[in-house]
Parts: sequence; structure tokens; C-alpha cells
Amino acid sequence: MRSEVLLPIGELARRTGVNPVTLRAWERRYGLLKPQRTPKGHRLYPVEQVERVESILAWLQRGASVSQVGELLDKPLGTPPQSDWQARQVQMLEAIANLSQRTLDHQLNQAMALYPAVTLCEQLLLPLLNHLELRWRTYFNARLEQAFFHTWLRSKLGARVYHDNQLLQGPAVLLAEDSDRAFNPELWLCAWLLTSNGFAVEVLEQALAGAQLQSAVATLHPRAVLLHLGPRIDARALQRSLHGLGVPTLAGGSLVALHQAQLSHLDLPNLALFDTPQTALRLLQNP
Repeated sequence: MRSEVLLPIGELARRTGVNPVTLRAWERRYGLLKPQRTPKGHRLYPVEQVERVESILAWLQRGASVSQVGELLDKPLGTPPQSDWQARQVQMLEAIANLSQRTLDHQLNQAMALYPAVTLCEQLLLPLLNHLELRWRTYFNARLEQAFFHTWLRSKLGARVYHDNQLLQGPAVLLAEDSDRAFNPELWLCAWLLTSNGFAVEVLEQALAGAQLQSAVATLHPRAVLLHLGPRIDARALQRSLHGLGVPTLAGGSLVALHQAQLSHLDLPNLALFDTPQTALRLLQNP
């Protein structure tokens, strides 16, 4: 009789894209996974646990919180019950209003331990950024909140990206800006999402002229270029900048719809457009 195939936690993480820290948290806090143990205490997972993790991810992508998944796993995919994403967002908004770095760290660290980066982007961080953008248009203390939050976010995601990059091999994805924005949260969300999913990155925050971008590509030899567009673009200059880069090129961001007509006329066969960090990740995963 053939013995059962068991997977170490690193192999389960590789097959599912969920990091070992999150897999252990799902087991300890919610009992979602049930590994066997070696005499030395190392976790070993039956192969069917791969499908279980994929089912967990499917519910998370539909908006369920991890605390609800246990009761949903044996049900067909449908509309999940009310999740705790809104409560998490409210807690982060309160921390931002109080300029509480420690509380923000706690909230995001807790969420990062429980959810894959893609789910966090989609269900928490992008909705939070959209809410803040609307809030800061009229809020009397907007400038102070913005300075505090942007400083914290760059530091938080930058540290994560730096740590992940040290463990990754191969050519990086070059992330660059096409506008003079002082800080673009989406750029750093993209960087974090990519490194969390196995893509090394090089981040250049300041806007680059065409020759500078081409020089960066010639020097760094990236596997792809991801260019974030601002509220205004110069289509001719963009054509010159991206022409002849010789690597897959992604351009876009949340404002890409503003430029759809101009971008559709560019003669750039290697160019693909994205609107969210999740879309950019999918394009790189499935070139």
C-alpha cells in the first residue's frame, strides 16, 4: 500500500502562494488547516490541503473575513456574510486621525499575518486609499493626516519590499513614475504585491525622462517595466520613452481610464495597460 504524500509547509506555500506565516496563523487561530507533525514538530500537510487552501482563498477573494471561512468551507461559493473589512478600515482611519503609528502598525501587521497580499490590497488597502482621497478633499486637517499617513506607508511597505527583495533571485521588475507626484501609494502597493508574490523589484519614485528610463533599463536589465501614469500624459513623449525598451512594459494605475484613447494609438507592441496592482500582478504572472 502506497504511503500518503505529505508536503512540508514550504512546499504548501509554494503551491498555493500563501506564505508560511499566514498558513500557521490560519491553523493556530482558526483551525482552518490540520497538519500532521514529525517527531521534531515540523508540519506536514496531506496533498488535499492544497485544495483546502485554494478554497480558503476563493472565499477571501469574495470578501469573507478569515474568521468566517471555517463555517463556509463546506458550502458552495455564494454571497458571503457581512465581513469585518469595514471594521478594520474604520480602525485604521481612527489611527490615522489620531496620528497613531503604533496602532496602524498593529492593525496592518495583524492583517498581514492573516491574509495574502492580494486580498489585503483588494479588500482593505485600496478601499482605504479611496476613502482617504475623498476625505482629504474637504477635511480641515487633511494636510497633516496626509503627511503622517504617506510617511508611515512608505516606511512600512518599503521595509517589507526591502526584506522580500533580499530573498528573491533573478531579474527585477522596474517600477517607475511618469509624473511629479511627491508620493504615489499605488506605486508602493504594486511593489509590495510583486515582492510578496515572488517578483524582485527596483523602485524609482521620481519621474524619469525618456532617455533616463532607457538608460535605467540598459543598466538594470529588468524582466519588465511597470510605469505609473499621473493625471496628465504626453503621448508623444511616452511613445519615445517606451519605444525600443525591449522588455514587457505595463503602464497605468488608477487614472489609466483618463488616457485610454491616447494610449490606444501608441505603436508599442510590448505595452499592456493595468488599473490596479492586482491587474499588474496578473499580467506579469501570465505574460
